[in-house]
Amino acid sequence: MEAPLPMVETPEKPLKFRVADLPQNQKTPFELRPGKAELDKLAAGLDLLGLRKVALIGQISAYGKSDWQLIAHLGATVVQPCVVSLDPVTTRIEAEVERRFLADLPYVDEDAEEIEMPEDENAERLGAEIDISAILSEALALNLPLYPRADGAEIAEKVFTEPGKKAMTDEDARPFAGLAGLRDKLADEDEK
Repeated sequence: MEAPLPMVETPEKPLKFRVADLPQNQKTPFELRPGKAELDKLAAGLDLLGLRKVALIGQISAYGKSDWQLIAHLGATVVQPCVVSLDPVTTRIEAEVERRFLADLPYVDEDAEEIEMPEDENAERLGAEIDISAILSEALALNLPLYPRADGAEIAEKVFTEPGKKAMTDEDARPFAGLAGLRDKLADEDEK
């Protein structure tokens, strides 16, 4: 039988688990629901207009002999500016979060010109603590919509040029637009 979810963050104290205190033979559940002050700080750090109903609910369990695994669900409602009109765009984020904390993560030489990506993209180096608050912040940043757009917001085509010259349009800038013109010109010559 799993224990209730007693771990809820207060704005003054981030939620962290000391690895040495985690039980090896059972899962450690957690539920993180940041307070208003923490939500305001997160929203400011991510350039959001608003952030509400944020929760990271999951569990930490042993992963082999000396490693740990976190599996959780992130839920959040974010308000971002529209990329076209700057009007507020509200989006609900629901995402699965998975991290593996490995004691023997392959060494990465930061001075090397090329760095090979690890096979497991969810792998991190195991430290003395697992910081749930940092994981929530990272997962939220990774799951934000890149180009939020308000309903009906469209970019209108604008053309600018010097007086007396024909303006270049988006259609003219397409890579094969010149080839289409050449094809049409050759077709006209063939008909003559």
